[in-house]
Amino acid sequence: MLFGAAGTAYADVSVSEDTIEAGYQSEEANFNIVQVVSGLEHPWAVAWLPDGRMLVTERPGRLHLIDGDEVIALGNLPTIAGSDSDETPVEGGGQGGLLDVAVHPDYDENGWIYFTFSSPGDPRAFSTYEPDYGTGLAVGRARIDTDNGELTDVETLYTQVPRTHPGAHYGSRIVFPGNGEIIFPIGDRNAQNLPQDLTNPGGKMIRLLEEGGAHPDNPFIGMTPGNLRPEIFSYGHRNNQGLALHPETGVLWAIDHGPNGGDLLYRVEAGNNHGWPMVAFGTEYTTEAHIGLGTEAPGVTSPAYVWEENMAPSGMTFYTADGVAEWQNSLFVGSLKLEQLHRLVLDGENVTHEEILLTDTLGRIRDVRQGPDGMLYIVTDEENGGVYRLEPEDA
Repeated sequence: MLFGAAGTAYADVSVSEDTIEAGYQSEEANFNIVQVVSGLEHPWAVAWLPDGRMLVTERPGRLHLIDGDEVIALGNLPTIAGSDSDETPVEGGGQGGLLDVAVHPDYDENGWIYFTFSSPGDPRAFSTYEPDYGTGLAVGRARIDTDNGELTDVETLYTQVPRTHPGAHYGSRIVFPGNGEIIFPIGDRNAQNLPQDLTNPGGKMIRLLEEGGAHPDNPFIGMTPGNLRPEIFSYGHRNNQGLALHPETGVLWAIDHGPNGGDLLYRVEAGNNHGWPMVAFGTEYTTEAHIGLGTEAPGVTSPAYVWEENMAPSGMTFYTADGVAEWQNSLFVGSLKLEQLHRLVLDGENVTHEEILLTDTLGRIRDVRQGPDGMLYIVTDEENGGVYRLEPEDA
């Protein structure tokens, strides 16, 4: 049973240990698929506190703290565009809502969790177009008051400005590279003119200090013209919904949604231009006309891997645990459209092998994480979504 901050019961969300499929065969090991949380409405991300308690976001605007068999809907979230909860009633629609959640690496010392969400603008500023007011990707942080079932010390560290009309391509994954910084992407918001415009944060990777404000070493600080955005780390992105730090090199890797085909995997480094939309590997949805100048251009960083078929990647993690030794340092990527889990083997920057798992088994895979128990966890973005654990059969 789940209880909200005001005592509201949500009977549909529950903790379980239900084996969905036993002995699923993969190239390296057989594993069991176990559902650990059920009844979630379009869950988007999962993360763990150091004591093993789990955090799960639902896109309609709920953040759940899972403590044993108890599920608590944490109150006092900021106003979220796209939410349909009583606490965050603003309607933004589309792909917006409460998105990623991440736990600060020093949580035991500072108690911070970070999250991304679609932030509503002032509807009065768009009165001519109501209800199509603007929204922007925002990053907040807070601490958890378990006794009262709510967030405290809630701060919004960053909001995308200018906002655009609500709907699509918010990006949103959060990583902590170390040295007091956070990095997260903002998608192009379905506006192809934004990713190459360094005066606008749309279609960019953003690097901030953990307490907010542009990182002082960002590549476009102090450059002319003076209106370049200081928070930009890299640009030319379409819609990144997966980021991960390589466990050996510490280099940031990202996946990016292509248009009609041409999803990408690439390394992200300061100042790099990843090309969208002047370089693309896919076509327009309606006309199938090629986009941009081709698949390469001067000054554009080439991807490490291209999925020619549109698989809609979301969620990624490098596997580092001992549960399946043969999986170590493999990169796991979820697929929304094809409802798959992809395991990629890398040799440096080159993908040398790809294994496809879970086709049509669980649904649209939105997030992929390694849990504190060393197991791989999957989040499905469905009306009745869930969190699943992949357990080696002989564990």
